[in-house]
Amino acid sequence: MQLHEQVTLRAVEPQDVDSIFLWENHDDMREASPYGAPVSRQQVWEYVQNYTSDPLCDGELRLVVADRATGEAVGAVDLTQIDTRHRRACISIYIHETYRRRGYAAGALAQMAGYCADALGLHQLWCTVAVDNSPSLALFKNCGYRPAGRLRSWIRRHTRWTDALLLQKML
Repeated sequence: MQLHEQVTLRAVEPQDVDSIFLWENHDDMREASPYGAPVSRQQVWEYVQNYTSDPLCDGELRLVVADRATGEAVGAVDLTQIDTRHRRACISIYIHETYRRRGYAAGALAQMAGYCADALGLHQLWCTVAVDNSPSLALFKNCGYRPAGRLRSWIRRHTRWTDALLLQKML
């Protein structure tokens, strides 16, 4: 089975509130999250209830990564900073630790790249990854993302800073 065949990307649904609440508050997300404090279940509920899925107008899109066979939500993939003039967007992905290293992330990134090129008309995707996050760097590089630069002291971890790599994929 090819990687993308075991994965489906779908819109956020009300039944995803508990999963998103756990994902957003997981320790793995703290580094990447712009929030300074934990997110409440109520905040997630309001987000889901008010979500509009017009990425070109809203400048962002979140899709749930689900197992095609079971329909179970295993993570999420986000597009942010969608730039309609220059036809690019920032991409990020989160797969719950229980489902990692099973091909879900690679399948989701492949599907999202196709969607971005075909449906949204984007020219490129980009992301930033901490230089010491070997699993994420390997994932994005294996999915065709190439290093485009190094961002010095980009990520704050408590009292210290670490660099990040800027990665790009042309669609």
